[in-house]
Amino acid sequence: MNPKTILVLGASGLIGRFVTDDLRARGFRVVGVARSLSPAQTMSALDIELPILSLDATALTRLMSEHSVDIVVNCLGVLQDGPGSDTNAVHRDFVARLLQAITGSGRAVRLVHISIPGTAAADRTAFATTKREAERLIAASGAPHAILRPGFVIAPSAYGGSAMLRALAAFPLDLPGKEMMTPFQPVAVEDISATIAWLAARDIDDASVKAVSWDLMQVEPVTMAGVIKKFRLAFGTGGWPSIAMPAFMLDLGAKIGDLASYLGWMPPMRSTAIAELRRGVTGDPSAWIAATSIAPKTLAETIGRHPATIQDKWFARLFLVKALIVASLVAFWIVSGFIALFVSYRAAAGILSAHNFPPALVDPITIGTSLMDMSIGVLIAFRRTAAVGLVAGIAASLGYMFGAAILTPDLWIEPLGALVKTGPAIVLMLVALLILDNR
Repeated sequence: MNPKTILVLGASGLIGRFVTDDLRARGFRVVGVARSLSPAQTMSALDIELPILSLDATALTRLMSEHSVDIVVNCLGVLQDGPGSDTNAVHRDFVARLLQAITGSGRAVRLVHISIPGTAAADRTAFATTKREAERLIAASGAPHAILRPGFVIAPSAYGGSAMLRALAAFPLDLPGKEMMTPFQPVAVEDISATIAWLAARDIDDASVKAVSWDLMQVEPVTMAGVIKKFRLAFGTGGWPSIAMPAFMLDLGAKIGDLASYLGWMPPMRSTAIAELRRGVTGDPSAWIAATSIAPKTLAETIGRHPATIQDKWFARLFLVKALIVASLVAFWIVSGFIALFVSYRAAAGILSAHNFPPALVDPITIGTSLMDMSIGVLIAFRRTAAVGLVAGIAASLGYMFGAAILTPDLWIEPLGALVKTGPAIVLMLVALLILDNR
């Protein structure tokens, strides 16, 4: 008997990537589709990059037909509206086209849709309301489906909120007391994949799983503080005294995160994330457990009883520092160029004049280098051009150092050591370049 073919949409995300790889290991033929896949995620000829959200129902039907798809797993989702992110387009409009493609394909295809726990009455964000609208569309479609509502997902990799909790666990820093006591029932990503595999083994005409909605999470109640405590035990920071941040700092961080999202970055601390955090993660997994006989992994089993590896520790420590590194480099380049151009222009030009530069070149070089510095800062500020900006910053810094060594060697021994300090700045830009990836 040929293994069933599963189409995973959003195969580059935290859940989608794990599910794609795990189902393949279980013997299924899995087609992983994402808008963008990193080279490390392209593990098979069936890992495909497509502008998935731009596909109409006809193109989606063709995609399913070309690969003889039996099950579609929809892991697509965005946290918040912003440049390049539209919750309505991703959660509602795309699902409507996907349902149209499934019902019009002429094939028996089951839809497994990844949603969120909770009730519509408690939805307060566009993220939650559009997720719930997608559920209603699926329920009304008549298509064979399973709506899975996982709790807080814990996986071997980390992204978004799971990365933020690891970062908090690596430092003696807690969220405000009220947030720490928020219910936060977790689920192991392995249990999500096991559930999809269980569904894939069922006949599509099986009435017991024709249309189901399950909460996926451990049974035992746990709070945000409990999750962070388990991570701290793994990181070896459980005995450290911790300090709770004031609530206003959490709100300020969310506003800064919202601003960063308009520059193309995807920080985990944004207004929607904080709103959902304060709502909590709760549900009733009894129907899921009764139907599948899957015993959900406990928090201790999910995080593991073994200490974190050095890779885990480095990532957790650098995750929050990454934003500080990028922000400081943006400020460094923009402010230094601004000062040279508008505040201390004569002093900057005077350095060149004092070293016998041709008078006709003094102003163009001073203005040009100042504008170049500010442009590098702007390039680093935007996620799409950050790598270009960092490489340009390293090249410009090396140019300044070598140029000074040839034309103005005395600047190397000036009292404030401006050129000497350029070396550590280059190293910091190199570090930023190396940790720029999100996935």
